[in-house]
Order: sequence, then structure tokens, then C-alpha cells
Amino acid sequence: MFKREKHQPPAQVTGVSRRDLIKYSMFLGASLGLPRWKVFEVLESSGGTALAAEAACAPTNRSVHIVAGVGGFAWFQLLWPHNDIAAAQNGQFAWHAIGEETMIAGTTRPLTVGPETPWKSLAPHRQVSAFMAGNNETHTQQPTSASTVGNNTAMIAACAALQVQTNATLVPVIAIDNAPFGGAAGAPREARVPDADSMVGLFNSAAARAGGALSQTADAQLFEAHYKGFLGLHRAANRPTMKRSFETGKLAANLVGRNLADQLRPSPADLARYGIDGGTETKLSEIGKSLITSVKAFTMGLTSCVVMPALRDDPHGAFNDMGSLRQTVRTLGIMLDAFMTDLNGIADPTCAGSMIGENTVVTIHGDTPKDPRERSGWPDGTPGDSNWMYMLGAGYLRTGWHGGVRRDGSAIGFNPATGADDPNRSSASTAMAASAAALYAVAKGDMRRVQDFYRGEEIGGIIVPQDM
Repeated sequence: MFKREKHQPPAQVTGVSRRDLIKYSMFLGASLGLPRWKVFEVLESSGGTALAAEAACAPTNRSVHIVAGVGGFAWFQLLWPHNDIAAAQNGQFAWHAIGEETMIAGTTRPLTVGPETPWKSLAPHRQVSAFMAGNNETHTQQPTSASTVGNNTAMIAACAALQVQTNATLVPVIAIDNAPFGGAAGAPREARVPDADSMVGLFNSAAARAGGALSQTADAQLFEAHYKGFLGLHRAANRPTMKRSFETGKLAANLVGRNLADQLRPSPADLARYGIDGGTETKLSEIGKSLITSVKAFTMGLTSCVVMPALRDDPHGAFNDMGSLRQTVRTLGIMLDAFMTDLNGIADPTCAGSMIGENTVVTIHGDTPKDPRERSGWPDGTPGDSNWMYMLGAGYLRTGWHGGVRRDGSAIGFNPATGADDPNRSSASTAMAASAAALYAVAKGDMRRVQDFYRGEEIGGIIVPQDM
């Protein structure tokens, strides 16, 4: 795939310097507008085939983590309802599309969808996996019970720890507002911003604006000086002074990188495609704009992980206005569909021959999904104090519902080793296994890497085993 002129073979780059060189090379390529294949070619010439191969197909997937709070998680069960709740077609239940529900054919476990559900066109093995997981945590903005891998280890932070070991990005994690990130061994520090617009601001500065230090063509010398500094960083990678040089190089890279802000900002066409206009409620437009900028940041290799809050609106009275309810669910579905359509239309610069959407994992969880058996007042309580989590597992997870709430009010868990429903298991008891499944999807099926964070029960029944 990679061509090289006949000359002395370059030394293979190893260790920390390998990851740093890939990160800054990808970043510089984006800054200069170079195609990614050209960056790979240069990497092979300067660092060897192993370095180029690592850059060409990262061993870790990207991830987006949507965390709903203050009761807003309830909206998502109108996209992926419990199978038996929708099948009951009971007008008292919290299912809005009675008679419009359908089943996705070919999933591992049954999966019911409605007219507004996104991602229905994906292949069965890439559909949503739904896991009973965690406890009801009514009205918190930072739910954790469904997203804990083990003691003092949060699922999102562990995903980021896996990514930062292999994926070359400038800002490893972007977390919006106070969306929970948690802790895990080796996890990078998140870059926290207050809202979707501020995601763009991470890569913006006075230097990049009109009249700024980097706004004039004549300032190419400044960029050249930075580039030479970058090469110097590589030469000093194994010296005791590496840390100081690294920090200097990082600062310089950040300065140039902030020129990319205009490329990250949602355009009017983007907003229209995501169903966002002047009348869109902020609770929805914030999700859409965050997803749009995430696509752009993934495309440019600027981040591997985005954590965003969602729908903190406590919709107790949602079923009192079916028109408004349908509009909210419709817009939410449009945004999630547009997000995946965008990702599936862009060649993945980190894995030749695939699209970004094929290498992106999505998790959705929250404080309380509210009672699926009661639409009147949509109560916060759930059968058996249960909770659950949705995942788009990039083909690495068994799809469909694992456990679920039944029309008789029972909350059924599942056996992680077999994937079968288990009435003797609670959602609290399967939370760590479900979170481990998310790590497995991010690690592209490398169970050895998952075990760096998860030491719980066997999860072979909820994952798709890989030939390693």
C-alpha cells in the first residue's frame, strides 16, 4: 500500500515516541490540508512500515457517550422500547406509537423499533444492543450505576484509557458541561467545555483570527519554526529532557491546531440536515450541534472520545401533548440518523478501507428511564428499581435486548455468559458486564485489553468473539 524510494531503510519508531509522532503527524497533516494517505506515506518513509501500519488502522474505536439526566433518559425508550411493552399495545403504557412498532430482522436478540427510531437501515449485526444495567438514579445529572466497570473504574474513562494508548489525537477526550467522565487507570484528562459551541472554541484563538499572528501568509515562517520544533521533539524522544520538549511541542501544536475552528463549526447545511432550525428547543439543538462537531473532529483526527449531556428536562407531562412528544422524538431520531449517515459517508483516515461510522461506538445511559408501564405523569420509579443502557457496538456486540421490562411489571436481567434472559438477575447485577461490553467494542474485540479494567464474570454471551 505504501511506496518508498530505494534508500536506507528507516529505523522503526517505538514506545512513547511512536504514539507522539503519529499524533503530531496526523495533526500537522490536517493543519496543512494533506490527504491522510500522504501522511501515512511520509510516516513509512521516516518511521518504518510498522509505524505507518499503526497509523493506517488504529486498534481502538472512537466513542461518543450520551448521558441523559434529570429524567431525560426516558425519551430514548421511545426510540428503542422494551419488546414486551411495545407488543402489549396498551394505551396506558409509555409507548407513543401503538400499532406502528416493528421488529428489526436478524438481530441476535429481539429488538423493537418505532417510526422515529434511528439507524434502522444498519445491518443486523450493527444494530443497537440494549442491556439492563444499573439502578434508578432519579434526577441526578451524573448517573454512574449503569456505567461502572469495577471499583473506582468508570466505563467512559476506561474507554478513553484504551483509546489514548493507541489513537493519535490532539485532544483525547472532550466532555461537555458536567457530563460524567469518571476515572480509570491511564485515562487522559478530559478537555471540558460548557456547551456545544465551545467545542469549536477548543481549537480557536486570537492568533487564528483576522489580524492574529497566524492569519497572514507572511507568517509561514512561524509555522516553519513550529514544524522544525516538532522534528526536534522526535529526535529528543528518548532523552531525559523529553518531558519539557513534549510540553513545548504540545503548546506549539495547540497554537496551530486552533486554526481548525472554522472547519469544526456547524454550517447552515449541517444544521438543516440535523433538523435544527430557529424553532428547535435548546435541549435538542445542543445534542445536534455536539454531534455535528464530533463528526468533524473525528474526521480531522482531533479527538477519539466525546461525552455529552442530553435532555435534562424531566418530561413527566410529555404524554399530555402528543404533538410535541412526537416532534421531540422525531427530531432526536433525525439527529442520530444524520450523525451516523455522516460518519458512514467519510473514509476512515485511521483504518484504510472502512468508513468512520464503522469504527465508532455509541453509548446512551441516564439517571432514570421512567416507568414504561405508566404514561400518566410518567413516574420516575421503575420496576425493580431497574435501569438500562443502549449501545451501538460497531459489530462487536450481540444486538437486541438483553433482559427487559415486561408488561406484567417484572424486570428481567440477563446472563452475561450466555446472553439469555434471567429472571433471577437484577439490572444492578449486570451493570459491570454491560460496561465491559462497551470496552470490548472500543477495543475492537481485544479481550486482553478489556481485562486491564474488568475482572468480573464471563461476558461471552453478549459480545461477538474475535479471532485474535
